[in-house]
Amino acid sequence: MNAFAWQRPGTVAQAAALLPSDVDDRSAALMAGGQDLLTELRNHLVEPERVVSLKGVAGLDALRFESDGSLVIGALVTLERLAADAQVRARLAVLAEAALSVGSPQIRAAGTVGGNLNQRPRCWYYRNEAMVCLKKGGDECFAQSGMNKYNAILGGGPSYIVHPSDLAPALVALSAEATLVSPRGARTLKLEDFYKLPSEVGPQRETVRAGDEVMTEVRVPAPAPGMRSTYAKFKERGSYDWALSAVALCLWTSGGAIADARLVLGGVAPKPWRTPSTEALLKGRVVDDETCRLAGVEALRGAAPLADNGYKIPLTQGLLTRALRSLS
Repeated sequence: MNAFAWQRPGTVAQAAALLPSDVDDRSAALMAGGQDLLTELRNHLVEPERVVSLKGVAGLDALRFESDGSLVIGALVTLERLAADAQVRARLAVLAEAALSVGSPQIRAAGTVGGNLNQRPRCWYYRNEAMVCLKKGGDECFAQSGMNKYNAILGGGPSYIVHPSDLAPALVALSAEATLVSPRGARTLKLEDFYKLPSEVGPQRETVRAGDEVMTEVRVPAPAPGMRSTYAKFKERGSYDWALSAVALCLWTSGGAIADARLVLGGVAPKPWRTPSTEALLKGRVVDDETCRLAGVEALRGAAPLADNGYKIPLTQGLLTRALRSLS
């Protein structure tokens, strides 16, 4: 990695002022836990002139339930703390399970919510410093015709990355909102709208975050009474690994039938992939073999596997069946 200036501002406003507004200007890098940034620095994927650490900003590690039942999660809350919180586990199981599924205990102890939500893709062509792929300003997404075992089957093109965050599908399923602060002020948007496809914002971006915006917190609204939720993930290695596929499911039942549902897939698309048509299909049905089959078909409708990742269709359908059965 190249030499860079280390800056540790004391406020969010000071941090935002140190960042370039142009998202394509890589002269500065923002650091939370540093788990993803350090690998990018080591592999020369980014070579900033300065690194702006958020560790000196007070208040970004808040984790609390408000009186209305909503949950406020500061950007510097560690994954370990989120996964271990008794109230989070009791009220929002999908979120605690997603946090617990990330990496190893050492990574969860250092990794933060903000960092996990804003991490860059793990595609091996992008992570290989010698490969000038489409995501790094080249002319071709090498995964499209190359080694694509881990790449997108939904929403792909012109880039076929998958978003690596485990927290993102869980938080989108929970209708979470994120707050972003810049020198122009603060804005709050649904996390579902924070992530975009390569076809929407270009192949070099995954979100709508401006270069000088700092994600300060995520707020999860109080779910409607009776919600049960779970996060089902399959990874190639039993311990430390990213999802080959994941399912974040929130379910409400009444009289033995599904009254409402929120379903978001992970590991299969360039962004957390919500499937409203599957949610609509589930309403009014009981969880049985036919419901699981129909939901699996609908959730993967439109999937366009590449040469080596067609396995993600039955894998994801199996995870959805597991999630539905666990909540029925």
